[in-house]
Amino acid sequence: MPYDYKPLPYSAPPGLSGPEPRHRVVVVGAGPVGLAMALDLARLGIASVVLEDKSSVMVGSRAIVWSERSLQLFARLGIVDQVMARAVPWSIGRISHGDDEIFSFDMAGTTTGRFPPFANLQQYHIEDILIARALAEPLIDLRFRNRLTGVDQDGTGVELSVKTPDGPYKLSADYLLACDGARSLTRALMDLDFEGEFYEERFLVADIEMEADFPAERWFWFDPSFHSGQSAMLMPQADNVYRIDLQLGRLANAGEEARPERVIPRIQAVVGPDFDLEWVSIYTFQSRRLAEFVHGRVIFLGDAAHLVPPFSARGANGGLRDVENLGWKLAAVLEGRADERLLDSYNRERVQAADENLRDSARAASFISPAPGVERLFRDQVLTLARETAFAREWVNAGRLAVPCIYATGAPDDPRLPDEARPGAAAPEARIGNGWLLDQIGPGPTLLAINCTAPDGLQIPTLSVRADPALRARYLGDAERALYLIRPDLVVAARWVTAEPRAVSAAIRAMWEGRE
Repeated sequence: MPYDYKPLPYSAPPGLSGPEPRHRVVVVGAGPVGLAMALDLARLGIASVVLEDKSSVMVGSRAIVWSERSLQLFARLGIVDQVMARAVPWSIGRISHGDDEIFSFDMAGTTTGRFPPFANLQQYHIEDILIARALAEPLIDLRFRNRLTGVDQDGTGVELSVKTPDGPYKLSADYLLACDGARSLTRALMDLDFEGEFYEERFLVADIEMEADFPAERWFWFDPSFHSGQSAMLMPQADNVYRIDLQLGRLANAGEEARPERVIPRIQAVVGPDFDLEWVSIYTFQSRRLAEFVHGRVIFLGDAAHLVPPFSARGANGGLRDVENLGWKLAAVLEGRADERLLDSYNRERVQAADENLRDSARAASFISPAPGVERLFRDQVLTLARETAFAREWVNAGRLAVPCIYATGAPDDPRLPDEARPGAAAPEARIGNGWLLDQIGPGPTLLAINCTAPDGLQIPTLSVRADPALRARYLGDAERALYLIRPDLVVAARWVTAEPRAVSAAIRAMWEGRE
């Protein structure tokens, strides 16, 4: 059955009948990033108003691939069970050149087993789940059909103009979080523009419903016989829906290619005649970002801050990394536990992450749609070599799938400890007893003491554990003990094999001050 796009609830906001009190946070945009941002702040005790212009969830599957790290965030927001009840988990990808598979990969061994490396679920389902959770949260005031029309700020806050079906009103807030997507109204109202690169290549993306016994895998073709000279991708989603991406070329006419009489024969060439077409779109892509993500009391997240090509699942997943990076920092500033300078570290770290995603996605875009001439010749030679030689497969780029950025830091470290848990990296998940390590950390910073005790006198919670083989592999390596300082966003802030109280105190201060 096609997805039922039900209207979202609207009620007249209180600002229409009189001035509203100043709010701590206003979030603009109720997509996955904006809703996750509001829920993360609520988890930390911060109330917010969420403004959304639309009257239904996003049409079409849009973002569908959710990484292990995003599933961990969904767990902290209390929605992961609902997500996984519908999602299609997967770990295997297959790459073909022509009609022959040249190699495959399996990422199953990269996780602890709690969550899969990736799980596919249409964005409209994710939004449904997040909306229901937000509507049930007393600290979130979710307002649909409320369109932002003006933004003014000074050094103490933001004044907003908002339009509704019942008329305009004003809002004031300490901070405005712009999560309103690629066509951000906030960005336009502030006369801000992206820096970066446009690509001329056009792609067709379609959702089709069909009964099929295809395995839950990502299939990618370069130059298949059913779509000669171009690339194609097929992925499963929930409800017997499949995503198909077809490269069309630089000269394709978007209006013509979106017509059913053009789309249906192309899809029939891939999967045969037995399917129902649910949604189709023609897109180009960009590698662009704002120069800065923090503009006074206005902070940008997700596609409002950065746009990446879609091949590597770095768009929505990158936006959710923005959420978890900003939430604890903004809460600390609003509660007076940290200076506003801590927000500068959001800008520094997430600009670094955006640049990493832009580079990786741009490399994928160049390999998938190379320029005519030498670039195309190199790509085709690599694919030919990859049929026979393992080293060439490392050069095949059908989208390097999303992984968390490792933030640049000069924090205390010890080279005897495993590289994957170094400062700036996402803290690895591990099973401890009958539960999971990351469930026992937070919502504030935590000292993780493995086979040791934390120094006395530190005003910070400590989790003391004994290392089993799994925990040892991820956190100790060849060392017998270690002390880790874990940030509220589950990023390693610092670590020691032997820790002096003064060094630990200094690292905690540096974390709250946002120093590298």
